Amino acid sequence: MPTEFQIETEQPGEGIVVACPVGEVDLASSPALRTRLSQIISESPKKLILDLSRVPYMDSSGVATLVEALQQSRRKSTVLLLASLQDRVKSVFEIARLDTVFDIKADVASACGD
Repeated sequence: MPTEFQIETEQPGEGIVVACPVGEVDLASSPALRTRLSQIISESPKKLILDLSRVPYMDSSGVATLVEALQQSRRKSTVLLLASLQDRVKSVFEIARLDTVFDIKADVASACGD
């Protein structure tokens, strides 16, 4: 039985939230991610960094969840950055040409520094 989908969060600096989903982001787990990201964005952090280093796979429902989060964050004037994408996940964004829509950073440290 798969382990429960988790989203770890931390605040490395003033107004910065790092959210780190753990596991595959698919039809089963994307509602939990959508809910958690909405909660974080509703608190209007200056910057929300999605650390995807522990996401080995993402399907279209996961991508749709992130597009929705990007739209919400823009309405709240929160900068949304994606960081540490694994190759398989990064290729999904490149194929859909979403690498031109999202601000994607190599790692969390460089995302924090922006």
